[in-house]
Parts: sequence; C-alpha cells; structure tokens
Amino acid sequence: MAEVIFYAMAGCPANAKQKQQLAAAGHALVERDLATADLTADGLRAFFGDKEVGSWFNRRAAAVKSGSVKPDALDEAGALAVLLADRDLIRRPLIQVGDRREAGFDPTILHAWIGLTSGESCDDKHARGQCDHGHQHFVKAPAA
Repeated sequence: MAEVIFYAMAGCPANAKQKQQLAAAGHALVERDLATADLTADGLRAFFGDKEVGSWFNRRAAAVKSGSVKPDALDEAGALAVLLADRDLIRRPLIQVGDRREAGFDPTILHAWIGLTSGESCDDKHARGQCDHGHQHFVKAPAA
C-alpha cells in the first residue's frame, strides 16, 4: 500500500475518521499538523491542481461563514496569502502520495488513486449482493 502524507488540523473529528479509513485500507500514514506545517505558497498551491480558487477553502471556517473572507472574490495570489495566514481556511485534509497532491477527502478520487475501503464488511456487501472479492457467493434458500 501507499505511504500517505496527511496534513490535518489537530482535534478535527472528520480528519480523525479519514485517517482511520486510510489506515484500514492498509496505507502507512505520515501525519503533519496543518496549523504548524512548513508550507510555502508554491507548496500549498500544488495541492489544488486545476481546481477553482474558491474550492481551495474550507467553507465551514468561521471567517468564510461570517463573510469576512470571500473565497470566490480572491485571485490565486490573494487566496494563497489568506490561506497561509489562517490555516483553518484551507480545505483539508491535504494529502500527498509520491509527487501527487490533493486537497480534500474525496473517497472516489482516493479509491481510484491509492485504494480506499468503504469501512463496510464483506458480509454487509454480501447482504446487498455487492461484494467484489472474487469469491463464490452462496444465497441461502428461503425457509419453507
């Protein structure tokens, strides 16, 4: 499995759950505190790829919710300066595997990229007829 560099905010329950999902999928986590990580504008910019500037922001951050920071009104340089000044504004987690970087926890992207389990057991999937482990599926005949 992959070595995943995972930038999160300490105490964030969503990030804790995401780390558990990655570990359950067999990935080795290298955890970094987003609040204190040594990030430059160029280094942070690499996590956002070709995404729109507004999507770089944590829309639940207090400054965004209050309207004091308007992500969609910022250009790239202005957004990076604001994000580096207030790390709570950064859409998280920031994830790096090898040279590839992503912002946010999108299970579909992560599964295609490095593999991610859903947290469901094989039995749960069997109950819905959706197990994909490649083994035989036996369905019990209904009781007479």
